[in-house]
Amino acid sequence: MEIDAKSKECPICGYEFPGFSRGIQWVAILLIILILLFFIL
Repeated sequence: MEIDAKSKECPICGYEFPGFSRGIQWVAILLIILILLFFIL
């Protein structure tokens, strides 16, 4: 059975898929931007 990649839980068994919190996502985005700027300049 295929499950949408954006699903937060399994529709059959209710297992909650682990995910990243918003804070971790923003820190990762900022680090990537800083690394890119470092290499460009």
